Amino acid sequence: MSAAPGRSQASSHRSPQGEGTPVSTAITPLPWPVSSASSLSKPLVDHRIYTITLRKMPEFLDVFNRLAMPILMQTLGHPVGFYTSLVGPQNQFVHLWAYEGLADYERRCQARDTHPDFPAYLQASAHLITAQETRLIRAVQMPGWRPA
Repeated sequence: MSAAPGRSQASSHRSPQGEGTPVSTAITPLPWPVSSASSLSKPLVDHRIYTITLRKMPEFLDVFNRLAMPILMQTLGHPVGFYTSLVGPQNQFVHLWAYEGLADYERRCQARDTHPDFPAYLQASAHLITAQETRLIRAVQMPGWRPA
């Protein structure tokens, strides 16, 4: 499920015991600002997709928010946005980060990877992430179109 920045989302599923009791899977929104105007104008975007263990998305988001986000905000800057899958492959967390170019990407990722608190996030999230994909995508100029 995906929610607009600053909004929470929730769904209910039947309990695994089959008793018909709804189980809340509310996801608390991340309190970090996203999609700053400066991040939208950067030509390189790191498009990350993490596949999360079944029924562990709320736990992962809590770990990511508490342990990763302070480091990422300090080293990578403001994210373009955060998303979870709604249609298609499920249990996926997508996050986008914008960069001026490849050198900027490498410099900031090096700062993230060598941050003294980053290993604590890696350890806390290791059992929650089953697969990771990283794509670097470039902005394309489209004549006659400008972001709102």
